[in-house]
Amino acid sequence: MGNLLYVIAVILVIAWAIGFLGYHAGGLIHILLVIAIIAILLKVIRRAD
Repeated sequence: MGNLLYVIAVILVIAWAIGFLGYHAGGLIHILLVIAIIAILLKVIRRAD
């Protein structure tokens, strides 16, 4: 489950980068980035416990 969360976070970051560089889709791209960062932070916090 933890690896799946990390994979989803990486995919979201890649999608954000492609969307940001390719075209401006408004706030949706930035929402994807925030979700990815939260997922990565949760992964790091859970690993520390």
